[in-house]
Amino acid sequence: MPEENVYYQCQRCANCCKWPGDVIITDEEADRIADFLGLPGSEFIERFTRLRANRQGLSIDDKPNGECLFLSGIDCQINPVKPAQCAGFPNAWNFPGWRKLCEAKAVER
Repeated sequence: MPEENVYYQCQRCANCCKWPGDVIITDEEADRIADFLGLPGSEFIERFTRLRANRQGLSIDDKPNGECLFLSGIDCQINPVKPAQCAGFPNAWNFPGWRKLCEAKAVER
């Protein structure tokens, strides 16, 4: 759960992009990513997404090792248009034990 009066500044370690799970995308985010990649929306959806585990929408697909499909080394290939879920971690949301993986630095507000 996010902490009051603390902001975590990303250190671009990309550890948050390396564990498997759903990276939820909205229709608007899918359109922005498709445009950024120069693809029709239907092609982006077919090539780079899957049905979420709860079957309630789309998620960006994983590589076989669980990493995000758009992770290249420690760089996000869609960083300017990355989903809100990605942009919000760990300040808008996180999970128990996230500090063991994430190198973000706490900055007092």
